[in-house]
Amino acid sequence: MKIVVAQTQISDNQRIIVGAERLNVLLPLLKGKEVALVVNQSSLVGNTHLVDTLRSLGVCISVIFAPEHGFRGDADAGETVRDGHDLRTGAPIVSLYGKRRKPIPEDLMETDVVIFDIQDVGARFYTYISTLFYVLEACAEQGKDVIVLDRPNPNGHYVDGPVLDSRLTSFVGIAPLPIVHGCTVGELARLFVGEFWIYKPESLRLLVIPCLNYTHSTPYSPPIPPSPNLPTTRSVLLYPSICLFEGSTCSVGRGTDWPFEVVGHPDFPCDSFNFVPHANASNKFPIHAGWLCGGWDFSKISVDSLRATKQLNLNWLLQFYQQFPNKPAFFREDHFFDLLAGTRSLQEQIEAGKTEAEIRASWAEDLVAYRTIRQKYLIYKD
Repeated sequence: MKIVVAQTQISDNQRIIVGAERLNVLLPLLKGKEVALVVNQSSLVGNTHLVDTLRSLGVCISVIFAPEHGFRGDADAGETVRDGHDLRTGAPIVSLYGKRRKPIPEDLMETDVVIFDIQDVGARFYTYISTLFYVLEACAEQGKDVIVLDRPNPNGHYVDGPVLDSRLTSFVGIAPLPIVHGCTVGELARLFVGEFWIYKPESLRLLVIPCLNYTHSTPYSPPIPPSPNLPTTRSVLLYPSICLFEGSTCSVGRGTDWPFEVVGHPDFPCDSFNFVPHANASNKFPIHAGWLCGGWDFSKISVDSLRATKQLNLNWLLQFYQQFPNKPAFFREDHFFDLLAGTRSLQEQIEAGKTEAEIRASWAEDLVAYRTIRQKYLIYKD
């Protein structure tokens, strides 16, 4: 096992420089090698996609791996992403959100090194980090090098939520992280490998090319939406708290102009704010499509105040449940809420009428242990 972090000096330009822009570090590592890319629409070098940038510089691209939402980022949440070919490079596109989530030996047969470059938003249930986990594991098993081109975490300024119960491991909870993990993808890669959470990590050679001019307290807004339903900085900051509602029968605004900035339900008793979800390019089958949903509007909360909070907002979930008229129908029957929460106890605590303070106290010990682990793998200051 070899884990290396490239130089992290501060540049003269105080603009955040993401790992993909540090071509002077990256290109010498790719000379004469067949390169696989794990990328999506966020994988930009300036205004140019990383695939096109590397191709123009003579890098041989053997395969492109596509995560949830696809290579170009236009597939609906949960929609199967199909294999194909990139029209510009001719490289095969292999879906890691279709019939399989992990590269198989045949996918990497012609590859020497795999590059991961995707914008994350810092929540355990955001599936790009599950893709990272499986790519690291596949490369460890097959003797392939991995280079992570790091990007800032827009929710990297805090750590919060229950740590995943390993019995609830899933693609929306791949590792024992809290809901808000406080790491960049580069730091997570180091953690997954260093803590032996992936299989055979001792076989892996991992290099992280970090961002420059970034700390965890540096405000960061992704230059383009990291996924179709997180179109604004506000939605990205609200996402870790609002996404828990997806384990309920409520709408989080999919199929509206405010995904993850509103919450509502046709049965919720509220006349002051309502919305009607409709199918659109980002949401082909939104919950409660065509129904008037009463609820709450978070779209007027300032970005600065959301950043300053530095914790999950549990009160929204607790209060919405308390005001919901048909409590037995609030949570989904498939127990998806447990997978998102990473624990079976949160739903039980909500149904029992526990306070936010009581619920937070039940996380405390595990969070302390996680923070200790996290500290070993940080690249950037908190």
